[in-house]
Amino acid sequence: MKAMRSWLFVPGHRQRMIDKAFGLSSDIVIFDLEDGVPSADKDDARRMVAAALCSAPAGSTPFVRVHAAGSPELRADLLALSGAGLQGLVLPKVQGPDDVLEMHGWLNGYETRAALPSVSVRLLATIESAGGLVQAPAIATASPRLAGLMFGAEDFALDMGLFSHPGQGLFDYARSALAVAAASGRIAAIDKVFTDIRDSDGLALEARRARDLGFSGKAVIHPDQVGAVNEIFSPTPDEVTRARRIVSAFDCHTEGAAAVDGRMVDRPVLEQARRILDRQGVKGG
Repeated sequence: MKAMRSWLFVPGHRQRMIDKAFGLSSDIVIFDLEDGVPSADKDDARRMVAAALCSAPAGSTPFVRVHAAGSPELRADLLALSGAGLQGLVLPKVQGPDDVLEMHGWLNGYETRAALPSVSVRLLATIESAGGLVQAPAIATASPRLAGLMFGAEDFALDMGLFSHPGQGLFDYARSALAVAAASGRIAAIDKVFTDIRDSDGLALEARRARDLGFSGKAVIHPDQVGAVNEIFSPTPDEVTRARRIVSAFDCHTEGAAAVDGRMVDRPVLEQARRILDRQGVKGG
């Protein structure tokens, strides 16, 4: 499975950034047609992003953030992208499963017209409101296209009526709830952007906290943030070494628990070890 640790937003109206995007080390590039693009530049952005998708290098998996369900701009987004070789869409401000199902239906028609395999275009749903968070478990299972849920912190804080940046407690609750919802649907949980591009220590601290909360990746807004996010959301050498020992112990002990480093471990620990090795690109038994 392709790694989905770092999700780099690229403004759709900045041709220079678009040209560089595929040469960066982010796992996923998100070409933005929504909040990152001024109203006057929307049409130019649609044209530039469509061209970028058509020339995407083999092996890349670009996503496009379109406008939210119900937005008058969404139709123009989809019309511009209808011949562009879509691989993934980011749907912002998702309020409930109906928003996902509407996009799922449009993509069914797109795949038919483009002679693509069914459910080959993926979706990432962004949760940015209290209502969306309450509906997150239903959203997570609304469509087989869903690759993950992403937390949109700034709009979430606005929806909560906060006049300043919320404390860690509120965000931790919301992020935990989103991560649990994503896990219930067996999809990825992608953490919010860290907006201070100069604060590398703050980014690392927040990314480690997100990993501890159950997230598998993080949105980023600058190429300098990609390396730290990729490292933090990858297994450490010690984790890989221990995972190999666990898998090896169970290879020699096929029933019940097995002893590893003087401790008994059972099947759930084995499955966790296999996941670690899979994320590292190592066969896990």
